[in-house]
Amino acid sequence: MQAGFGESRNLTLGALLCLCSLPLAAADVGLAGLFPGKVLLTIDGGPPRTVAVGATTAEGVRVIAVDGDTATFEIDGRRRQLRVGQNVAAQAPGSGPATAVLTADGQGHFLTSGTINGGAVRFLVDTGASMVSLGAADARRLGIDASKGLQGVAQTANGQAVVHRVKLDTVKVGGIVLNNVDALVHQSDLPIALLGMSFLNRMEMQRDGETMTLKKRY
Repeated sequence: MQAGFGESRNLTLGALLCLCSLPLAAADVGLAGLFPGKVLLTIDGGPPRTVAVGATTAEGVRVIAVDGDTATFEIDGRRRQLRVGQNVAAQAPGSGPATAVLTADGQGHFLTSGTINGGAVRFLVDTGASMVSLGAADARRLGIDASKGLQGVAQTANGQAVVHRVKLDTVKVGGIVLNNVDALVHQSDLPIALLGMSFLNRMEMQRDGETMTLKKRY
């Protein structure tokens, strides 16, 4: 039996194909040094490494800017500013407000690291997607059996696509954790997972220039 599902608006795929899913998120990030357009980071107690402004490490730490003696990062979905010698630990689940602060890339897309059922995922915020959406490869990597979901057809920018509707145990972005989130798994691969309205409908969304703040409503 098939059902029709809404899906996403047009995406600039060329800007997204280089983005891939990430391994475990960083637990502790330290700023060891500053250089023009670069920073020297220590992550989870590892050796120092040089990371350019605009780049994202394998652990999901994005370098946003270097300004004087400080550097600004996106860590675990939150914007952080550090001075040389300082470090920051990722927020523990259940501590503090359930929020996430995202920063737009050069093309205005809001990208962030998160997890689905405990597995690391790179998301694109897409208010035109009716649900959180995953490609087939990401679903397999995360241990999601799409064949158990209701099969249907979704309308995408590239035409109709065969999808399976599933229920995700958990979706985490920044300090926000949602349980039992509806999602669509595409029969084909997607360049990046879409953080759609099945997640965003449960948020207060505030945008201020290149910054978007998500706050959990329920």
